[in-house]
Amino acid sequence: MALAEIIQDEVPLGSVRLTLMGQSFVALPEGVLYWPDEATLIVADLHLEKGSSFARKGTFLPPYDSRATLGRLERLIKSLQPARIIALGDSFHDVAAANRLGTDECAVINLMQQGRDWVWVSGNHDPYPPEALGGRACDELSIGPIIFRHEPMAGAKGEIAGHLHPCSKVRGRARSVRRPCFIEDGTRAILPAFGELTGGLNICNDAFSSLFEQPDAICIHMLGDRQIYSVSPSHCRPDRRG
Repeated sequence: MALAEIIQDEVPLGSVRLTLMGQSFVALPEGVLYWPDEATLIVADLHLEKGSSFARKGTFLPPYDSRATLGRLERLIKSLQPARIIALGDSFHDVAAANRLGTDECAVINLMQQGRDWVWVSGNHDPYPPEALGGRACDELSIGPIIFRHEPMAGAKGEIAGHLHPCSKVRGRARSVRRPCFIEDGTRAILPAFGELTGGLNICNDAFSSLFEQPDAICIHMLGDRQIYSVSPSHCRPDRRG
């Protein structure tokens, strides 16, 4: 049985159900969002070929980020069997990234697209997603009361976006933990970055406070190794400066 069939009836272990504009979504520990009623998998900020982009500028990172990112996404797609995948922009780290993908990575993308609707939402790193890799490109996409775009807009309702790579930091008895997270308030959600080498912006940053009009309604869902931990914004701490 596909994981999607289980999600229709109950939330998988370690996941969290979100309600946005009356629509039910499931946030999975892998950092993606699934919309059962639309059989749609939503993923943000793959940043494929970030490693090779940095290498061209003299900063050498492990050159396996695209392979690892696509491998994790492929496993999710095999498990969920979605009818639609929406990649919320910055799927490629720069405008030439697709040209640097290896043959195996291109084959994985092609395989994942087979028999389903694949949408590349444009981002600031990839304003023109490559046509040669299949799928369809758009600046934003509306389905029912939900609008999908890369960069969240102030005052938007029903919006699912990426771009900011949200992370939250909480302090325990012995140490602090900083992990990627979902941030939402029932009217909009911002997804964590999925890419292997992506960093994160602390949700205490002003970039987030300007987007959420009702701080008391904000919910934070931190990614653990195997499950999501929902925490109150009051428990989240800013990064130490200096």
